[in-house]
Amino acid sequence: MAWAYLAAAAAFEIMFALSMKYAEGFTRVVPTVVTVLGVIGGIGFLTLALKTLPVSVAYPIWTAVGTLGTVILGFVLLDESMTLTKLLSALAIAGGVAGLKMTSA
Repeated sequence: MAWAYLAAAAAFEIMFALSMKYAEGFTRVVPTVVTVLGVIGGIGFLTLALKTLPVSVAYPIWTAVGTLGTVILGFVLLDESMTLTKLLSALAIAGGVAGLKMTSA
């Protein structure tokens, strides 16, 4: 169940990051509410996941999945650039998190 909580936390993290862009400095009500819900959901589900998972694995996975999801959806939804450097950097994040997971007890 902890992994499901972590997946939900990561989804809320992506929702938080993307909705912040749409909130335009908290001047738009609906995206601002979505941003706040994203923060609450992300931290709430991460806290539930941390009841079982080690923080040295769960927190980096949460941030990495959030980062990767935001990079990908920023490209798809917000028409942001996807350079080779950005792609390689995102892959490096994924590789680092995979390494942490493989070395955890």
